[in-house]
Amino acid sequence: MTEEIEKKITIDGVEYESENLSENANAQLESIKFVDIRLQELNNEWNVSDTARIGYTNALKSELEKIKNDE
Repeated sequence: MTEEIEKKITIDGVEYESENLSENANAQLESIKFVDIRLQELNNEWNVSDTARIGYTNALKSELEKIKNDE
């Protein structure tokens, strides 16, 4: 599988040719891409955790309702 290289990037409304970027600029761009991926991963983890918390809360409410009905 070949990796598709982006030809142009836009920063603050200014378009740049990726082939004209310095080595340092390309390194910064790669760091931004890495962070974007990590942020998406963390967001996905947050959503899974939030869903689990809702499930646990509903299970607790169900158990508390059983206790209440047994009294």
